Amino acid sequence: MLPELLCPAGNPEKLDAALSYGADAVYLAGEAFGMRAAADNFSTEQIFEAAKKAASLGKKIYVTVNTMPHGDEYGMLEEYFDSLRGSGISALIVADLGVISLAKEMLPDVELHVSTQASVVSARTCEQYLKLGCRRVVLARELTLNEIRRIRRETSRELELEAFVHGSMCISYSGRCLLSNHFTGRDANRGRCAQPCRWGYRLFEIEEEKRPGDRLGLVETDRGTFIMSSRDMCMIEHIPELCEAGIDSLKIEGRMKSVYYTAITANAYRIALDSYSSDPAAYRFDPIWMRELESVSHREYCTGFYFDRPETDAKTTTNLGYVRDKAYLARVIAYDRLTGRAEFEQRNKLCLNDTVELISPGKPGRAFVVSDMKNADGELIESAPHPLMHFTLPVPFEVRPGDILRGG
Repeated sequence: MLPELLCPAGNPEKLDAALSYGADAVYLAGEAFGMRAAADNFSTEQIFEAAKKAASLGKKIYVTVNTMPHGDEYGMLEEYFDSLRGSGISALIVADLGVISLAKEMLPDVELHVSTQASVVSARTCEQYLKLGCRRVVLARELTLNEIRRIRRETSRELELEAFVHGSMCISYSGRCLLSNHFTGRDANRGRCAQPCRWGYRLFEIEEEKRPGDRLGLVETDRGTFIMSSRDMCMIEHIPELCEAGIDSLKIEGRMKSVYYTAITANAYRIALDSYSSDPAAYRFDPIWMRELESVSHREYCTGFYFDRPETDAKTTTNLGYVRDKAYLARVIAYDRLTGRAEFEQRNKLCLNDTVELISPGKPGRAFVVSDMKNADGELIESAPHPLMHFTLPVPFEVRPGDILRGG
């Protein structure tokens, strides 16, 4: 059975992108108790709307409640759970035993999925969560694929296993980092991480406490010193291994990433999974899928811990910045089949005679040259320079609302 493709949504626009571009399920957060407090997130009314929309498409919504609430926050948590009654969500993603207990009492018909924040790394721990009434465990990122295979063999099939396959990784152990709290007073385990692991540091020398005066130099490259900033995970080249390991859900990280990121990552993994499903024996990795993932903003890619436990420098970046090859230019608002013209809403400037690519669900980028640009009044223009302005272009293939135009 093909694993579920689980994609992130930091707001309703990203939700639409995830659902349109191939997600089987989407995870999101309300306005409190999620591990991404800086994301736009969803009001209770928007959660109801999201669940209704997903259900109409045969898909699911999971709501993250994976912070570690302090005692004085449980009154507000009870109010939040009460507000979710009848919402139609399929699961809560939880990490704290107190939250699990309260969720079982107040929302008994909603599945419980144990967050990666719980750092589950063994079959015995998985079984204990199953006994507590949890339906799924999101495994710690620190596991190898062989360890995941073993957990699958040693756990009941009643328990589902979920694993991250793409996106940012934490340099600490499954998010249990205290640096943010230390430097800024923002508690990472309550959704307010300032990501100090991504900051630039200048290290000149260190002194071992028992050897005063014996100072050791630390070398910086011309691009900086990278001791904590992790690479991004990317497992698009290993779909067969993931499917055959018995993982029930493949999870993409990125609720704080852009709409473009949401659409492109969902699309690439959807295409790869469907290709594998159609004929596993004849499956071949297509480099164009990696090309798609290289087009989004990301750090250097690696395969995380899936295949080894290498030295730390194999998981940290050599460049503190992000890699991004393609620009998100516009999205399709409407399409006229008779004229072959599509109406777009601008995101970044594009000009007449630019080479661009159109991204549609189930298809990688298709290139064409911009010609005959018109503004909303039907007047010929040579560029679309203004944010959110509407314009039309002839497109050499059929498109639909929600399709994305990017730089070629």
